[in-house]
Amino acid sequence: MAPLIKILLAIFLPPVCAFIQVGLSLHFLLNIVLTLLGGVPGMVHALWLVMTDKRS
Repeated sequence: MAPLIKILLAIFLPPVCAFIQVGLSLHFLLNIVLTLLGGVPGMVHALWLVMTDKRS
């Protein structure tokens, strides 16, 4: 998937981006919790996953 699309997903749908990037893992579950805590922490975490190219 193109990096620009992943970045846009990280901004608007952080858990979806985290799932695409790392699959069903601890990072995905952490991203859901962070998103529920206010949105911005989940967005930052998803952007971090994309920028560091984390894989499960």
